[in-house]
Amino acid sequence: MTLAPTWLSGEAWRREDSAVERLSDPRFFIELAQRAEAAHLDFVFRPDSLGAPPAGMARRPGGSGSDPTLLMTLLAGHTSRIGLLTTASTTFFPPYILARALMTLHWLSGGRAGWNIVTSLDGQRNFGLEQMPSAEERYARAAEAVQVIRALWDSCPTGAAPIDRAAGLDGSATLPAAIAHKGTYYQVEGPLAALGHPAPLPLFQAGASHVGRGFAAAIADGTFAACPDKDAALALRADLRRRAVARGRAADAVRVMPGLSLFLAASETEARELYRETHAGTSRAQKLAKLTSMIGLDLSGWNGARRITASDLPPLDAALRSRTHAELLYRKVARSEPSVDELLDAPEVLGSAHWQVIGTPGQAVDAIRDWADAGALDGLILFPGGSVGCLDLALSTIPAALAEDRRLREDYESECFAGHLGLG
Repeated sequence: MTLAPTWLSGEAWRREDSAVERLSDPRFFIELAQRAEAAHLDFVFRPDSLGAPPAGMARRPGGSGSDPTLLMTLLAGHTSRIGLLTTASTTFFPPYILARALMTLHWLSGGRAGWNIVTSLDGQRNFGLEQMPSAEERYARAAEAVQVIRALWDSCPTGAAPIDRAAGLDGSATLPAAIAHKGTYYQVEGPLAALGHPAPLPLFQAGASHVGRGFAAAIADGTFAACPDKDAALALRADLRRRAVARGRAADAVRVMPGLSLFLAASETEARELYRETHAGTSRAQKLAKLTSMIGLDLSGWNGARRITASDLPPLDAALRSRTHAELLYRKVARSEPSVDELLDAPEVLGSAHWQVIGTPGQAVDAIRDWADAGALDGLILFPGGSVGCLDLALSTIPAALAEDRRLREDYESECFAGHLGLG
Protein backbone atom coordinates (compact mmCIF):
# COMPACT_ATOMS: atom_id res chain seq x y z
CA MET A 1 0.00 0.00 0.00
CA THR A 2 1.21 3.49 -0.79
CA LEU A 3 1.90 5.93 2.02
CA ALA A 4 1.70 8.87 -0.38
CA PRO A 5 -1.55 10.71 0.43
CA THR A 6 -3.33 9.68 -2.77
CA TRP A 7 -6.65 10.09 -0.93
CA LEU A 8 -6.01 13.85 -1.02
CA SER A 9 -5.79 14.08 -4.81
CA GLY A 10 -7.67 16.74 -6.72
CA GLU A 11 -10.11 18.58 -4.49
CA ALA A 12 -10.34 15.79 -1.89
CA TRP A 13 -8.00 17.59 0.52
CA ARG A 14 -10.66 20.30 0.95
CA ARG A 15 -13.16 17.88 2.54
CA GLU A 16 -13.82 18.42 6.24
CA ASP A 17 -12.81 14.81 6.92
CA SER A 18 -9.64 14.81 4.78
CA ALA A 19 -7.22 14.84 7.76
CA VAL A 20 -4.92 17.02 5.66
CA GLU A 21 -3.66 18.65 8.87
CA ARG A 22 -2.14 15.33 9.90
CA LEU A 23 0.32 15.10 7.01
CA SER A 24 2.98 16.66 9.24
CA ASP A 25 2.13 14.34 12.13
CA PRO A 26 4.42 11.28 12.23
CA ARG A 27 1.81 9.40 14.26
CA PHE A 28 -0.51 9.45 11.24
CA PHE A 29 1.93 7.44 9.13
CA ILE A 30 2.78 5.18 12.06
CA GLU A 31 -0.93 4.36 12.38
CA LEU A 32 -1.23 3.67 8.65
CA ALA A 33 1.77 1.36 8.66
CA GLN A 34 0.48 -0.48 11.72
CA ARG A 35 -2.94 -0.92 10.11
CA ALA A 36 -1.31 -2.27 6.95
CA GLU A 37 0.72 -4.68 9.07
CA ALA A 38 -2.41 -5.80 10.94
CA ALA A 39 -3.89 -6.62 7.49
CA HIS A 40 -0.72 -8.67 6.74
CA LEU A 41 0.22 -6.73 3.62
CA ASP A 42 3.62 -7.37 2.06
CA PHE A 43 4.85 -3.80 2.39
CA VAL A 44 4.10 -0.12 2.65
CA PHE A 45 5.58 2.09 -0.04
CA ARG A 46 6.56 5.73 -0.29
CA PRO A 47 7.20 7.27 -3.74
CA ASP A 48 9.30 10.39 -4.13
CA SER A 49 10.06 13.27 -6.48
CA LEU A 50 12.94 15.69 -6.21
CA GLY A 51 11.50 18.32 -8.54
CA ALA A 52 8.85 21.00 -8.22
CA PRO A 53 5.19 19.93 -8.41
CA PRO A 54 3.75 19.87 -11.95
CA ALA A 55 1.88 22.96 -13.13
CA GLY A 56 -1.49 23.26 -11.41
CA MET A 57 -0.43 21.13 -8.42
CA ALA A 58 1.59 23.67 -6.44
CA ARG A 59 -1.41 24.85 -4.41
CA ARG A 60 -2.42 21.34 -3.42
CA PRO A 61 -1.03 19.35 -0.47
CA GLY A 62 0.28 15.84 -0.52
CA GLY A 63 3.25 16.15 -2.86
CA SER A 64 6.50 14.28 -2.44
CA GLY A 65 6.96 15.75 1.03
CA SER A 66 9.38 14.17 3.47
CA ASP A 67 12.39 12.06 2.64
CA PRO A 68 10.98 8.53 2.21
CA THR A 69 13.99 6.68 3.65
CA LEU A 70 13.90 8.70 6.85
CA LEU A 71 10.15 8.10 7.08
CA MET A 72 10.70 4.34 6.71
CA THR A 73 13.35 4.48 9.41
CA LEU A 74 10.74 5.96 11.75
CA LEU A 75 8.26 3.23 10.82
CA ALA A 76 10.86 0.51 11.40
CA GLY A 77 10.68 1.26 15.11
CA HIS A 78 6.88 1.01 15.23
CA THR A 79 6.32 -2.15 13.16
CA SER A 80 7.82 -5.61 13.25
CA ARG A 81 6.91 -7.64 10.13
CA ILE A 82 5.73 -5.50 7.23
CA GLY A 83 8.16 -4.58 4.43
CA LEU A 84 9.33 -0.95 4.18
CA LEU A 85 9.84 0.08 0.57
CA THR A 86 11.58 3.40 0.08
CA THR A 87 12.37 5.34 -3.10
CA ALA A 88 15.74 6.78 -4.11
CA SER A 89 17.09 8.13 -7.38
CA THR A 90 20.26 6.83 -9.04
CA THR A 91 20.42 9.96 -11.20
CA PHE A 92 21.08 12.29 -8.28
CA PHE A 93 22.52 10.20 -5.42
CA PRO A 94 25.98 8.54 -5.51
CA PRO A 95 26.00 4.74 -5.13
CA TYR A 96 27.98 4.79 -1.89
CA ILE A 97 25.43 7.09 -0.21
CA LEU A 98 22.54 4.94 -1.45
CA ALA A 99 24.21 1.70 -0.42
CA ARG A 100 24.86 2.92 3.12
CA ALA A 101 21.41 4.49 3.68
CA LEU A 102 19.51 1.47 2.34
CA MET A 103 21.58 -1.09 4.20
CA THR A 104 21.26 0.91 7.40
CA LEU A 105 17.47 0.87 7.02
CA HIS A 106 17.64 -2.87 6.29
CA TRP A 107 19.67 -3.51 9.42
CA LEU A 108 17.58 -1.25 11.66
CA SER A 109 14.35 -2.89 10.47
CA GLY A 110 15.57 -6.47 10.84
CA GLY A 111 15.70 -7.21 7.11
CA ARG A 112 12.51 -5.39 6.09
CA ALA A 113 13.89 -2.69 3.76
CA GLY A 114 13.29 -2.55 0.02
CA TRP A 115 14.39 -0.10 -2.67
CA ASN A 116 12.22 1.38 -5.40
CA ILE A 117 14.86 2.40 -7.95
CA VAL A 118 13.98 5.55 -9.88
CA THR A 119 15.92 7.48 -12.49
CA SER A 120 13.77 10.63 -11.97
CA LEU A 121 11.79 12.65 -14.50
CA ASP A 122 12.88 16.09 -13.33
CA GLY A 123 14.56 17.97 -10.50
CA GLN A 124 17.86 18.31 -12.32
CA ARG A 125 18.28 22.00 -11.48
CA ASN A 126 18.30 21.10 -7.80
CA PHE A 127 21.48 19.12 -8.48
CA GLY A 128 23.44 21.46 -10.74
CA LEU A 129 22.16 20.13 -14.09
CA GLU A 130 20.42 22.28 -16.68
CA GLN A 131 18.94 19.36 -18.63
CA MET A 132 17.93 15.85 -17.62
CA PRO A 133 20.06 13.13 -19.20
CA SER A 134 18.27 11.00 -21.79
CA ALA A 135 16.28 7.99 -20.64
CA GLU A 136 18.92 5.69 -22.10
CA GLU A 137 21.70 7.41 -20.17
CA ARG A 138 19.70 7.49 -16.94
CA TYR A 139 19.03 3.76 -17.11
CA ALA A 140 22.62 2.97 -18.06
CA ARG A 141 23.73 4.97 -15.03
CA ALA A 142 21.15 3.15 -12.88
CA ALA A 143 22.36 -0.26 -14.04
CA GLU A 144 25.94 0.59 -13.11
CA ALA A 145 24.81 2.08 -9.80
CA VAL A 146 22.99 -1.14 -8.88
CA GLN A 147 26.10 -3.15 -9.79
CA VAL A 148 28.20 -0.97 -7.49
CA ILE A 149 25.65 -1.00 -4.67
CA ARG A 150 25.33 -4.77 -4.72
CA ALA A 151 29.12 -5.10 -4.58
CA LEU A 152 29.22 -2.70 -1.64
CA TRP A 153 26.50 -4.67 0.15
CA ASP A 154 28.44 -7.88 -0.42
CA SER A 155 31.41 -6.23 1.27
CA CYS A 156 29.43 -5.53 4.48
CA PRO A 157 30.10 -7.62 7.57
CA THR A 158 26.94 -9.00 9.18
CA GLY A 159 25.87 -9.73 12.71
CA ALA A 160 26.96 -13.31 12.11
CA ALA A 161 30.63 -12.33 12.02
CA PRO A 162 32.73 -14.07 14.73
CA ILE A 163 33.55 -12.22 17.94
CA ASP A 164 36.37 -13.43 20.19
CA ARG A 165 36.75 -11.09 23.14
CA ALA A 166 39.63 -13.02 24.68
CA ALA A 167 41.69 -12.80 21.51
CA GLY A 168 40.60 -9.25 20.81
CA LEU A 169 39.02 -10.21 17.51
CA ASP A 170 35.75 -8.83 16.13
CA GLY A 171 35.00 -10.18 12.68
CA SER A 172 32.60 -7.32 11.96
CA ALA A 173 35.46 -4.86 12.51
CA THR A 174 37.75 -6.57 10.01
CA LEU A 175 38.00 -4.44 6.89
CA PRO A 176 36.85 -6.41 3.84
CA ALA A 177 38.59 -6.14 0.49
CA ALA A 178 37.94 -3.05 -1.63
CA ILE A 179 35.51 -3.44 -4.52
CA ALA A 180 37.71 -1.17 -6.70
CA HIS A 181 34.97 -0.38 -9.21
CA LYS A 182 35.92 1.68 -12.28
CA GLY A 183 33.10 2.07 -14.76
CA THR A 184 31.57 4.47 -17.24
CA TYR A 185 29.87 6.62 -14.62
CA TYR A 186 31.39 5.71 -11.25
CA GLN A 187 34.69 5.03 -9.58
CA VAL A 188 34.11 3.56 -6.14
CA GLU A 189 36.86 2.05 -4.01
CA GLY A 190 34.78 0.56 -1.19
CA PRO A 191 34.24 -1.47 0.86
CA LEU A 192 31.09 -0.25 2.59
CA ALA A 193 31.63 0.64 6.23
CA ALA A 194 28.21 -0.45 7.43
CA LEU A 195 26.71 -3.42 9.20
CA GLY A 196 24.90 -5.70 6.79
CA HIS A 197 21.98 -8.11 7.05
CA PRO A 198 21.83 -11.68 5.72
CA ALA A 199 18.36 -11.28 4.18
CA PRO A 200 18.23 -10.03 0.56
CA LEU A 201 17.04 -6.47 0.08
CA PRO A 202 14.29 -6.52 -2.62
CA LEU A 203 14.63 -4.20 -5.60
CA PHE A 204 11.66 -2.61 -7.38
CA GLN A 205 11.33 -0.43 -10.46
CA ALA A 206 8.42 1.43 -12.06
CA GLY A 207 9.31 2.42 -15.63
CA ALA A 208 7.37 0.56 -18.33
CA SER A 209 8.99 2.06 -21.44
CA HIS A 210 11.17 -0.18 -23.62
CA VAL A 211 14.35 0.80 -21.79
CA GLY A 212 12.61 0.62 -18.41
CA ARG A 213 11.38 -2.91 -19.08
CA GLY A 214 14.86 -4.00 -20.03
CA PHE A 215 16.20 -2.59 -16.77
CA ALA A 216 13.47 -4.30 -14.73
CA ALA A 217 14.06 -7.64 -16.45
CA ALA A 218 17.75 -7.45 -15.58
CA ILE A 219 17.66 -6.46 -11.92
CA ALA A 220 14.19 -6.05 -10.37
CA ASP A 221 12.32 -8.35 -8.04
CA GLY A 222 9.11 -6.41 -8.69
CA THR A 223 7.76 -3.66 -10.88
CA PHE A 224 5.03 -1.10 -10.27
CA ALA A 225 3.04 -1.14 -13.46
CA ALA A 226 0.86 1.69 -14.73
CA CYS A 227 -1.73 -0.50 -16.43
CA PRO A 228 -5.07 1.20 -17.16
CA ASP A 229 -6.69 -2.07 -18.25
CA LYS A 230 -6.23 -5.82 -17.97
CA ASP A 231 -4.93 -6.26 -21.51
CA ALA A 232 -2.12 -3.78 -20.81
CA ALA A 233 -1.18 -5.71 -17.67
CA LEU A 234 -1.22 -9.05 -19.50
CA ALA A 235 0.98 -7.69 -22.27
CA LEU A 236 3.43 -6.15 -19.80
CA ARG A 237 3.69 -9.30 -17.69
CA ALA A 238 4.24 -11.50 -20.76
CA ASP A 239 6.89 -9.13 -22.10
CA LEU A 240 8.75 -8.95 -18.78
CA ARG A 241 8.73 -12.73 -18.46
CA ARG A 242 10.28 -13.06 -21.95
CA ARG A 243 12.86 -10.42 -21.18
CA ALA A 244 13.78 -12.00 -17.84
CA VAL A 245 14.40 -15.37 -19.50
CA ALA A 246 16.55 -13.68 -22.16
CA ARG A 247 18.60 -12.19 -19.32
CA GLY A 248 19.18 -15.63 -17.82
CA ARG A 249 16.64 -15.19 -15.02
CA ALA A 250 13.52 -17.19 -14.19
CA ALA A 251 10.38 -16.12 -16.07
CA ASP A 252 8.67 -15.16 -12.81
CA ALA A 253 11.68 -13.30 -11.39
CA VAL A 254 9.98 -9.91 -11.84
CA ARG A 255 6.69 -9.65 -9.97
CA VAL A 256 4.24 -7.39 -11.81
CA MET A 257 2.27 -5.26 -9.35
CA PRO A 258 -0.16 -2.86 -11.02
CA GLY A 259 -1.26 0.19 -9.10
CA LEU A 260 -4.97 0.06 -8.23
CA SER A 261 -6.59 3.49 -7.94
CA LEU A 262 -9.64 3.12 -5.71
CA PHE A 263 -12.68 5.33 -5.20
CA LEU A 264 -14.73 3.28 -2.74
CA ALA A 265 -18.02 3.91 -0.95
CA ALA A 266 -21.02 1.98 0.35
CA SER A 267 -22.70 2.19 -3.07
CA GLU A 268 -21.48 2.66 -6.62
CA THR A 269 -23.50 5.87 -6.87
CA GLU A 270 -21.70 7.33 -3.84
CA ALA A 271 -18.34 6.21 -5.21
CA ARG A 272 -18.98 7.92 -8.54
CA GLU A 273 -19.99 11.08 -6.74
CA LEU A 274 -16.75 10.90 -4.72
CA TYR A 275 -14.78 10.60 -7.97
CA ARG A 276 -16.69 13.52 -9.53
CA GLU A 277 -16.12 15.74 -6.49
CA THR A 278 -12.43 14.86 -6.40
CA HIS A 279 -11.84 16.02 -9.96
CA ALA A 280 -14.39 18.84 -10.11
CA GLY A 281 -11.72 21.48 -9.57
CA THR A 282 -9.55 20.35 -12.48
CA SER A 283 -10.30 22.77 -15.29
CA ARG A 284 -10.36 21.91 -18.96
CA ALA A 285 -7.33 24.16 -19.45
CA GLN A 286 -5.38 22.18 -16.82
CA LYS A 287 -6.31 18.88 -18.45
CA LEU A 288 -5.27 20.16 -21.87
CA ALA A 289 -1.97 21.44 -20.50
CA LYS A 290 -1.23 18.10 -18.88
CA LEU A 291 -2.15 16.19 -22.05
CA THR A 292 0.11 18.44 -24.12
CA SER A 293 3.02 17.79 -21.77
CA MET A 294 2.39 14.05 -21.97
CA ILE A 295 2.12 13.57 -25.76
CA GLY A 296 3.39 16.81 -27.27
CA LEU A 297 0.10 17.60 -29.04
CA ASP A 298 -1.94 20.73 -28.28
CA LEU A 299 -5.66 19.93 -28.55
CA SER A 300 -6.90 23.23 -27.14
CA GLY A 301 -8.36 24.27 -30.49
CA TRP A 302 -10.11 20.97 -31.18
CA ASN A 303 -13.85 20.39 -30.79
CA GLY A 304 -14.53 18.23 -27.76
CA ALA A 305 -16.54 15.71 -29.78
CA ARG A 306 -13.82 15.22 -32.40
CA ARG A 307 -12.28 11.76 -32.38
CA ILE A 308 -8.53 11.33 -32.14
CA THR A 309 -6.81 8.68 -34.25
CA ALA A 310 -3.28 7.32 -34.21
CA SER A 311 -2.51 9.32 -37.36
CA ASP A 312 -3.23 12.54 -35.42
CA LEU A 313 -0.44 11.86 -32.93
CA PRO A 314 3.11 13.15 -33.44
CA PRO A 315 6.03 10.72 -33.31
CA LEU A 316 7.03 9.82 -29.76
CA ASP A 317 9.58 12.38 -28.65
CA ALA A 318 12.41 11.37 -26.36
CA ALA A 319 12.09 14.78 -24.67
CA LEU A 320 8.61 14.00 -23.30
CA ARG A 321 8.42 14.08 -19.51
CA SER A 322 7.37 10.42 -19.17
CA ARG A 323 7.68 8.07 -22.10
CA THR A 324 5.83 5.39 -20.12
CA HIS A 325 2.68 7.50 -19.79
CA ALA A 326 2.99 8.75 -23.36
CA GLU A 327 3.07 5.18 -24.67
CA LEU A 328 -0.03 4.31 -22.64
CA LEU A 329 -1.90 7.26 -24.13
CA TYR A 330 -0.78 6.35 -27.65
CA ARG A 331 -2.04 2.83 -27.03
CA LYS A 332 -5.40 4.13 -25.79
CA VAL A 333 -5.86 6.31 -28.87
CA ALA A 334 -4.92 3.47 -31.22
CA ARG A 335 -7.33 1.07 -29.51
CA SER A 336 -10.43 3.20 -28.98
CA GLU A 337 -10.07 6.50 -30.93
CA PRO A 338 -11.60 8.53 -28.09
CA SER A 339 -13.08 11.98 -28.47
CA VAL A 340 -11.11 14.89 -27.06
CA ASP A 341 -13.51 15.12 -24.11
CA GLU A 342 -13.25 11.38 -23.42
CA LEU A 343 -9.48 11.51 -23.50
CA LEU A 344 -9.34 14.49 -21.14
CA ASP A 345 -11.43 12.56 -18.58
CA ALA A 346 -9.43 9.32 -18.91
CA PRO A 347 -7.45 8.08 -15.87
CA GLU A 348 -4.27 8.42 -17.93
CA VAL A 349 -4.83 12.20 -17.96
CA LEU A 350 -6.79 12.88 -14.75
CA GLY A 351 -4.73 10.46 -12.68
CA SER A 352 -1.53 8.51 -13.24
CA ALA A 353 -2.65 5.88 -15.77
CA HIS A 354 -3.31 3.25 -13.12
CA TRP A 355 -6.01 0.61 -13.15
CA GLN A 356 -9.08 2.16 -11.57
CA VAL A 357 -12.13 0.88 -9.70
CA ILE A 358 -14.96 3.27 -8.81
CA GLY A 359 -17.53 1.41 -6.73
CA THR A 360 -17.96 -0.71 -3.63
CA PRO A 361 -15.30 -2.76 -1.84
CA GLY A 362 -16.98 -5.89 -3.21
CA GLN A 363 -16.58 -4.62 -6.76
CA ALA A 364 -12.91 -3.89 -6.09
CA VAL A 365 -12.35 -7.41 -4.76
CA ASP A 366 -14.13 -8.90 -7.79
CA ALA A 367 -11.89 -6.89 -10.11
CA ILE A 368 -8.76 -8.07 -8.29
CA ARG A 369 -9.90 -11.68 -8.52
CA ASP A 370 -10.61 -11.27 -12.23
CA TRP A 371 -7.16 -9.85 -12.99
CA ALA A 372 -5.43 -12.45 -10.82
CA ASP A 373 -7.30 -15.36 -12.41
CA ALA A 374 -6.42 -14.03 -15.87
CA GLY A 375 -2.71 -13.97 -14.96
CA ALA A 376 -2.46 -10.19 -15.24
CA LEU A 377 -0.69 -9.61 -11.92
CA ASP A 378 1.51 -11.07 -9.21
CA GLY A 379 0.39 -8.51 -6.64
CA LEU A 380 -0.91 -4.96 -6.57
CA ILE A 381 -0.41 -1.58 -4.92
CA LEU A 382 -3.41 0.01 -3.24
CA PHE A 383 -3.88 3.70 -4.13
CA PRO A 384 -6.96 4.90 -2.22
CA GLY A 385 -8.45 8.12 -3.62
CA GLY A 386 -10.98 10.78 -2.78
CA SER A 387 -11.27 10.55 1.01
CA VAL A 388 -9.93 9.08 4.21
CA GLY A 389 -13.13 7.03 4.20
CA CYS A 390 -11.97 5.34 1.00
CA LEU A 391 -8.62 4.63 2.64
CA ASP A 392 -10.39 3.11 5.65
CA LEU A 393 -12.64 0.96 3.45
CA ALA A 394 -9.70 -0.29 1.42
CA LEU A 395 -7.74 -1.38 4.49
CA SER A 396 -10.68 -2.82 6.42
CA THR A 397 -12.29 -4.85 3.62
CA ILE A 398 -10.01 -5.78 0.71
CA PRO A 399 -7.21 -7.68 2.54
CA ALA A 400 -9.73 -9.64 4.64
CA ALA A 401 -11.76 -10.62 1.58
CA LEU A 402 -8.65 -11.77 -0.29
CA ALA A 403 -7.46 -13.72 2.74
CA GLU A 404 -10.80 -15.57 2.87
CA ASP A 405 -10.16 -17.20 -0.50
CA ARG A 406 -6.44 -17.67 0.19
CA ARG A 407 -5.22 -14.97 -2.18
CA LEU A 408 -3.57 -13.20 0.76
CA ARG A 409 -1.94 -14.62 3.88
CA GLU A 410 -3.85 -14.77 7.17
CA ASP A 411 -0.62 -14.21 9.08
CA TYR A 412 3.04 -13.53 8.32
CA GLU A 413 5.23 -16.56 7.76
CA SER A 414 8.49 -14.62 7.46
CA GLU A 415 10.13 -11.84 9.43
CA CYS A 416 11.83 -10.23 6.42
CA PHE A 417 10.56 -8.45 3.33
CA ALA A 418 12.23 -10.90 0.94
CA GLY A 419 10.39 -13.75 2.64
CA HIS A 420 7.02 -12.07 2.03
CA LEU A 421 7.84 -12.05 -1.70
CA GLY A 422 9.06 -15.63 -1.77
CA LEU A 423 12.70 -14.64 -2.36
CA GLY A 424 15.58 -16.63 -0.93
